[in-house]
This record gives sequence, C-alpha cells and structure tokens, in this order.
Amino acid sequence: MQYMLLFHQPAAELERTPDDPASADYWKSWYAYMGAIYSAGIVTSGHGLQPPSTATTVRFRDGQREVLDGPSAETKELLGGYVIIEVPSLDDALTWAERSPSSSTGSTEVRPVALLDSA
Repeated sequence: MQYMLLFHQPAAELERTPDDPASADYWKSWYAYMGAIYSAGIVTSGHGLQPPSTATTVRFRDGQREVLDGPSAETKELLGGYVIIEVPSLDDALTWAERSPSSSTGSTEVRPVALLDSA
C-alpha cells in the first residue's frame, strides 16, 4: 500500500537554512531521517518544497479566477515537503511518520494514495 507522508512545520522551522550554524541539529535530524527512509527502500517519490513565501494559490469563485501570493491556509504549520512510501500497512506508515523530525515540531500527515484504475 502506498502512503503519502506530508511534513508540516512551523514557519520558523521552514526558514532554517543549511548554512546557518544554529540550524545544524535541525538539518542533521532531517538528513538522518531521509537517509533511513530511503535506505529502507520504501520511498517511491518525494520532494522538499521551496519556502511557503514562493507559493501561489488559485481559487475560482463565481466565474472569476483569484490568484494570491503565498499559501492559502490560515495555519501555524506549513507544508515543507512530502514522500510517498510503499509499506505493508498503515501501522508501518505511522511508524515512519512518528520518526519524522516534523512530528516533534509540527506534524506529519499520513494519507493513503488513491491509485486510479486506468482501464
């Protein structure tokens, strides 16, 4: 079964850069986690995302397109990236989500991937 792990973090966490010495532990935890999950051979795809400030949100209401700079959700946690993993069960996906650094500072959403039949 495939699951998407969505890594949500506070904006301050997403603003950390690899060249900032104060962020060394943050990046070390992410490199270790991503190394472990890829080494397990369960990742089918995934990417980190550019900062939320680079987002553009589109809404279509009453026949009109509305384009907004930035993310649309009014939330304290923002999407920083995702991976799609293939594991035997939801419990396995939850175990990997629990290990994510975002689970200790924000949250990790686990969502089954809907595989559409192309026939």
